[in-house]
Parts: sequence; structure tokens; C-alpha cells
Amino acid sequence: MKNKNLLMTVVISFIAVICVAQADCKTVTVTDIDGNVYHTITIGTQVWLTENLKTTHYLDGTAIPLVTDKDTWMNLTKAAYCNYNNSISNANKYGRLYNWYAVNTGKLAPKGWHVATDAEWTTLITYLGGESVAGGKLKSTANWNSPNTGATNSSGFSGLCGGFRNCNGTFLNVGEYAYWWSATESNAAIAWERFLVYDDTNAYRFDHDKTNGLYVRCLKD
Repeated sequence: MKNKNLLMTVVISFIAVICVAQADCKTVTVTDIDGNVYHTITIGTQVWLTENLKTTHYLDGTAIPLVTDKDTWMNLTKAAYCNYNNSISNANKYGRLYNWYAVNTGKLAPKGWHVATDAEWTTLITYLGGESVAGGKLKSTANWNSPNTGATNSSGFSGLCGGFRNCNGTFLNVGEYAYWWSATESNAAIAWERFLVYDDTNAYRFDHDKTNGLYVRCLKD
């Protein structure tokens, strides 16, 4: 009887381990108001989306203005978004570009999520070993221009080189740079962002004009 009870205990424990393992490996997804589906990754104490935001509506259902014209974009003082080179295929691949006025509404992220602050980006980069090495751990191993220095994507963040739209309305740097806004302004005209480069392993911190169009990554509340 003792051997039978022992065997049953071992079997139950083994099943429990399998269940826990399956739960840990389950892919968790998040859906925004437009129906776009994103995957998630836990990095240290934070849970991040693994794709750039693609929504064309705020969380309350209000449409975000789409601005394609170069001159209109450079003179904006209100929220807007665009697709790189005004191409929907780029939006599908890289996500959408938002000016910081859209970020500052506080209504871009799916429910239960938010645009990462400058301090939260610092937490991520510090966890990955600091600015000089974190870039390689954040970059996807595919789609970047050669040499894609140090890219391992060991964090699971899967950063893509979608370029950006500058304050003059020009699209630049696809294949070479990845840019993301933070939710933190530097002063009345500029806000903090992070960017990665194809030919080194750094994760850079910089402040850009709020009229620039950059990508957005969201963090779980």
C-alpha cells in the first residue's frame, strides 16, 4: 500500500509540473481597440508587448488623425499618426509612427497597458546590462541591414528597424534604426526616446522634437 501511495504521489507531482510548464510557455496576447493582436514578453519585473503599436484609434474609440502630407506633418501641434513612406505594408511590418502629442493623450495603449516612461525604459536597459550592450539583446536577428552588430534578441523584445519620420515630414533610416517614444517629455518642445542602430550594440537615449513620428511600445500596468 505504501508503494502504491508513493507511486500515486509521484504521478500527481509529475502532472503538476507538466501543467505549470505548459502555463509558463503559453503565449499571452493582447488586443487593441482596432483588433490588432500583440504578443507579450516578461523581461525582469516588466511585461512588454513584443510588437510596435498599430492602432488608429484611441482607447475611447476616437480616431487618431492620419497625416500623409509632408508640410502638414511638420507644422503639427496636435496628435497624429502615419505609416512609414505612407505605406500600409510598412505599417503591417513595423507598426505605426506617432508624434508625441498622440503619446501624451494617455489613450494610445490597450486597456491595462501604457506607453513606457523614460524611467521604465531605463529599468529595462539596466536589467539587460546597460546601454552599451542592451541594444544587441533588444534587436531582432532578422530584417536589419548588415551587419546588425551583436543582435541576439535574447530578451525576446524583437526590436525592428522601422526608421522614423522627422520633424520636417521626411521618412528616414528604415533598415538601420529603431526608434521608440517614451511617455516622458524633456521640455515643452522635445520628449525622451530610445533608439537602436544596425551597426552597434548600444541602446541610446535621446530627446527628439515632439513633431517627430516614432514607434511606440507598451508596458503592462
